Amino acid sequence: MRALRLARNVSIRQMEAQTGLNRGYLSRLERGRIRDTSVEKVQRVATVLDISPDLLELKEKTP
Repeated sequence: MRALRLARNVSIRQMEAQTGLNRGYLSRLERGRIRDTSVEKVQRVATVLDISPDLLELKEKTP
């Protein structure tokens, strides 16, 4: 997600403003620290990045 965000020249603050999701939450989401997230939140992020929600891999990283 971070690579997509940076490729589209969107800052984490812009993402926060456009999605309504907290910067800390978005940062944890980018780093794979969020276990599961709602379809609605994935849709908000995908809309800002102008991509299909299916392209976002928002799964927890396993050690």
